[in-house]
Amino acid sequence: MSEDQSKDAIVIGAGIVGICAALALREKGFDVTVLDRVGPAEATSHGNAGVVSPWSCVPQSMPGLWKSVPKWLLDPEGPLNVRWGYLPTMVPWLGKFLSAGALERLPAIADAMLAVNRPNLDLYHQYLAGTGEENLVTDCNYLHVSRTAQGADPNSLAWRLRRERDVPFEAISGDEAREMEPELSPDIKAAVVIRQQGRTVNPGRLGKVLAAKAEAMGVTFPLTEVKAIAPREGGGYRVDTNDGPREAGTVVLAAGVWSARLLEPLGVKVSLEAERGYHLIFKDPGVSLTHSIMDADNKFVTSLMEMGVRSAGTAEFAGIDAAPNYKRAKVFAKHTKSLLPNLNIDETVEWMGRRPSPPDSVPYIGEVPGYPRLFHGFGHGHLGLTGAPMTGRMIAALASGEPLNVDMTPYRIDRF
Repeated sequence: MSEDQSKDAIVIGAGIVGICAALALREKGFDVTVLDRVGPAEATSHGNAGVVSPWSCVPQSMPGLWKSVPKWLLDPEGPLNVRWGYLPTMVPWLGKFLSAGALERLPAIADAMLAVNRPNLDLYHQYLAGTGEENLVTDCNYLHVSRTAQGADPNSLAWRLRRERDVPFEAISGDEAREMEPELSPDIKAAVVIRQQGRTVNPGRLGKVLAAKAEAMGVTFPLTEVKAIAPREGGGYRVDTNDGPREAGTVVLAAGVWSARLLEPLGVKVSLEAERGYHLIFKDPGVSLTHSIMDADNKFVTSLMEMGVRSAGTAEFAGIDAAPNYKRAKVFAKHTKSLLPNLNIDETVEWMGRRPSPPDSVPYIGEVPGYPRLFHGFGHGHLGLTGAPMTGRMIAALASGEPLNVDMTPYRIDRF
């Protein structure tokens, strides 16, 4: 394969990770085509809580988490739901998930998460510079609030992991939290505030603005469904789509939860679950917020966006294809009203998306073993928006043969 051919790149997936990978590859001189059946940032990347959290280093699986699971499962308004018919399918992933929460594994996992997440607020500001949409990502604080002192304990294991990694946070009282966000309920008794955070006021529009920037640089975004990836004789790959085959010397798989299905025919098995999340938008909220707010008691995030106040979160396991259960979204009306008593909850819009979740909260980034120049960037779980720019930079460096000042071992696709 000639050098010219290897500079042709196909990115599979037009979510925020695929968009950022396309931008980074184009900056390295690749001719880039991004393939997806929907437009840029119209699937999972559309509906998140908008948090850009460069300090994220605490995995979903933590020691003792299993003790809370029965209580959550029995609570129809709780943060976790498993459709019982799906449970046998997810048991292998669940075993790996619980193992990942072992105390001795946490430091390496936290370091790997932080390496991907730390640069991204700055990278978003760089990408948005000159677009006229610089205010799509703003600097802010991240308030973790609780109705009890124990619910925002800065000495808990999760906060110790952050402290050991120099995360800028401090414990504050409920009154101090209300000074920062006056709409917070008087029931909030304690909070921990993380500084030097960011948020976007419209995750979907952020993706579209960055995709438009990529298009202006020469990247194309044809709408088509990818069916299969096959190695070509002599190097490179054929990507079969609804509109016929396409070929490229370099392929990047950034298709979120659908990535594992495309790798299976190549004999590559990936431990990945569709951790389905919901959001509810309050279209005429009647309240204003300056920061992102995590309700530590009910495990969801609330933020002010262009379309209203959005509350997002929960974890539902039912597979990729099961129909949404929008009762999971409507629960946010009660929970958010208890957080923001003056919130108008009369007019709402619900949504469901599928987070691509590995057992250990560390994304899969790198080159697929045995398949030269087939790169992957997926599995960011709750942190796709946060981790996307650095993931794109890592993939572009690998594809260009440039040195990376990051140990890629923790991100290997075959680590489970």
